[in-house]
Amino acid sequence: MIERLKRIRIIRAIVYTIVGSVYYPALVWVNKLKVSGTEHIEKLPRQNVLFVSNHQTYFADVIALLHVFCAVKWNKKNKLGVPYYLLNPFTNVHYVGAAKTLESSWLARLFSLAGAVSVKRTWNRDANEERKGLDTSDIRKIERALNTSWVITFPQGTTTPFAPGRKGTALIIKHTQPIVIPVVIDGFSTAFDKKGIRFRKKGTRLSITFKEPMAIDYDAPAEKILADIMDAIEQSKSFMPGNPSRERTKM
Repeated sequence: MIERLKRIRIIRAIVYTIVGSVYYPALVWVNKLKVSGTEHIEKLPRQNVLFVSNHQTYFADVIALLHVFCAVKWNKKNKLGVPYYLLNPFTNVHYVGAAKTLESSWLARLFSLAGAVSVKRTWNRDANEERKGLDTSDIRKIERALNTSWVITFPQGTTTPFAPGRKGTALIIKHTQPIVIPVVIDGFSTAFDKKGIRFRKKGTRLSITFKEPMAIDYDAPAEKILADIMDAIEQSKSFMPGNPSRERTKM
């Protein structure tokens, strides 16, 4: 039932309007959101565009990204402004989320109607199993979404900073050859709890940075593509605090 409802544009638009209206004060008034790089997404095609981002909360960062996409549709540049864009939101986008998270509460199930692509974890943190990436059926789901829309994915599959990326993201890129836009977010884990629902610290500076499309060799090994992605979203070892190379870059 939920899967069918996700495909109905008016349902997605209603969810965008409701959830977006609730979160707007948290992004703009309670905290301060800074957006940069929207010039890189203004003229993108309406399909086969993959946004790869680091991940800090289950929902707040996704909702913020959807706000920005809607604002850009209404010709806003690097800002949200007055959210009249929620009256006719940009709904041609899906986001990848863990099935367990998307089924964890009534609020999560409601937000999944905004266009979630539900995927299963193929590893168990408690059992210390190897991170194997995405299940093949989940890869096909993401590829189908790319055929008709934009897709937001989080290569790390966790809100833990500097966690290793999942090879499945690189395999999707090799197969579908999308335009890949790296996104770097910051401040959300400080402002919100892990789910992104409750405040932890008000007055936090939130940021979303869209980088220019990546120049990807689609014939390169998946490991090389994944390494380039982790660099682009600033989650590779070279960006870890205390890394000498990072300190030299800052100087």
